[in-house]
Amino acid sequence: MSKNKATTYKQAGVDIDAGDALVERIKPFAKATRRKGSMDDLGGFGALFDLKKTGYKDPILVSSTDGVGTKLKIAQAMNKHDTIGIDLVAMCVNDLVVQGAEPLFFLDYFATGKLDVSVAEHVIKGIAKGCKEAGCALVGGETAEMPGMYKDGEYDLAGFSIGAVERKKLLPKKKMEKNDVILGLASSGLHSNGFSLVRHIMDIHHLNYAMPAPFARGKRLGDVLLTPTRIYVKSCLKAIRKFPKGVKALAHITGGGITENLPRVLPENLAAEIEMPNLSPLFGWLKKAGNIAQNDLRRTFNCGIGMVLVVSPSKAKGIIKLLEREGETVCRLGTLTRRNKVAVTFRG
Repeated sequence: MSKNKATTYKQAGVDIDAGDALVERIKPFAKATRRKGSMDDLGGFGALFDLKKTGYKDPILVSSTDGVGTKLKIAQAMNKHDTIGIDLVAMCVNDLVVQGAEPLFFLDYFATGKLDVSVAEHVIKGIAKGCKEAGCALVGGETAEMPGMYKDGEYDLAGFSIGAVERKKLLPKKKMEKNDVILGLASSGLHSNGFSLVRHIMDIHHLNYAMPAPFARGKRLGDVLLTPTRIYVKSCLKAIRKFPKGVKALAHITGGGITENLPRVLPENLAAEIEMPNLSPLFGWLKKAGNIAQNDLRRTFNCGIGMVLVVSPSKAKGIIKLLEREGETVCRLGTLTRRNKVAVTFRG
């Protein structure tokens, strides 16, 4: 190439026009997520949000950031990009609600080597859908095109969410007691954790995502694995608000399972005694196909429980009824007991 010949950013692998086209395509998705406090549309240097308009009197802001891990590899292998954005939102907003916080707004980070506008549009459309499910506004984000950083067809995602809760309503509550009831809300599947182990099991058995699922008749394995993470925000917020003295703590069951996540919200003098429901066909298949020990299974996957609540025994029936009316599948997992050494004990 001649030293005097003009070169462009596009020749280096970055297409500014494609980025501009993406912003125009996703503006309607973001607009559909507007809520009280939303102030502007996409395109500014920073996103504005008016906290005063939400009606909080003494708010504490709660922040969360997360990704979806190697579940992205399955979405890319299946060329199915319309639900992975729901996972991204869910992983962030479910972490907010466990502290009693209402998600207010969300931002995303989409990074790729070469921007495919259609793929990015499907991903962000899913993010907007997740935001609507959670009741928060998609106020902005970043699309990074970085040639050489990712292989063709690959992209990475990160999400960032801010919520608010009145100072006096922060969870978990300090006054948890022996015999408080532990409730579990059913997961929609794997959610967004444990996929490195899933992919390892598939490699061992030479399986592919397009094959029929061994545990779900009429469905492809990849489609079942891509079932989006359940968003528990609206149902849990209703339970918290209707039973302010009844709901004492929540735990989002992600990597580490109930074994690692429930102790994060328990006082040091109390432990959880849990009786897990029978494994669903998906988790049963994984256990058998991978020859996974029970303890490892519980520490890697949610095993069918995506959210746990600790509630007052006198309010348990009312809370269960409310959650079931909101579409949740609820089971009694056990009770709190005095702690000796172990924070969580499994029966059965």
